[in-house]
Amino acid sequence: MAMAEKKKSNVKGLGRGLDALLGDAPSSHASARQPAGEAPAPAGPKRELPIEQLKPHADQPRRVFDKDAIEELANSIAAKGMLQPILVRPKGRDSYEIVAGERRWRAAQKAQLHKVPVIIRQLTDEETAEIALIENVQRVDLNPVEEAAAYARLSDVYGRTQEDIAKAVGKSRSHVANIMRLLGLPQKALDALSANAISMGHARALLGSSSPVQMLGIVLKGDLSVRETEKYIREAEAEIKGGAASGKAGDSGKSEAKSKASGGSKDADTRALERDLSAILGLDVAIEHSKKGAGSVTVNYLTLDQLDDICRRLMGAKV
Repeated sequence: MAMAEKKKSNVKGLGRGLDALLGDAPSSHASARQPAGEAPAPAGPKRELPIEQLKPHADQPRRVFDKDAIEELANSIAAKGMLQPILVRPKGRDSYEIVAGERRWRAAQKAQLHKVPVIIRQLTDEETAEIALIENVQRVDLNPVEEAAAYARLSDVYGRTQEDIAKAVGKSRSHVANIMRLLGLPQKALDALSANAISMGHARALLGSSSPVQMLGIVLKGDLSVRETEKYIREAEAEIKGGAASGKAGDSGKSEAKSKASGGSKDADTRALERDLSAILGLDVAIEHSKKGAGSVTVNYLTLDQLDDICRRLMGAKV
């Protein structure tokens, strides 16, 4: 019962938003967690600290900072000063970790400020992670991969449910669930999404492909729209399923059934090798081998262009 009440209290506290956390009024949520025997850090009026005493938060959700946006903010700070303080927490003697405001801190350095306005709070690691996420989502949109990774951290490390996260960041539970599903994509697809080479629509479509790395290559090469990508994947998956159904009576089907009946699953080394080959070729690769050492390597392709590329590689080009 006590655990449930504590969790409910934390979610409610998060729902206050950044205004309450950055306001002049002391945070009752923070003061309740003040370590015994330690003098409370100033939590009311804003104060200034030397800029070199501030350090970035290691688990900051944002990994990519737009240089032009930082430059624009730096020019504004140089002209008008820093209007919004940076939220920090103590991390040792004369050292403070940035909880919310790393963009402002970076811009302040470009503007050559020696001191910056801050608000100091005593915050746990959990509160720090949550506040950092809220600031980025509410003030400057994270890219979808950063957002998904931040949600996953709150879920995996701090046991937050999707509903808890949705309430904290002011999003719907379905939005949180759909964003987190993106982490099921291969790293190559996540990198393309982070770099804006593909859109969220493309990424969602790739989740429905049994060959997402291969399909990503087709999308990028053909500059396919989201609708074209969805149609291509539907047709490709239908063709794969149709081929699998017709092949069940053949030797390959019998071989596959025999393999499954033997109960053998691929070991970690085999799966790692499949991933490495897939990354090199840009195509899905499957490796099957028996205990006697014999086996097969299957490279899946969807277009004749991809087949031509495989042939060129096998006939002399370096892989």
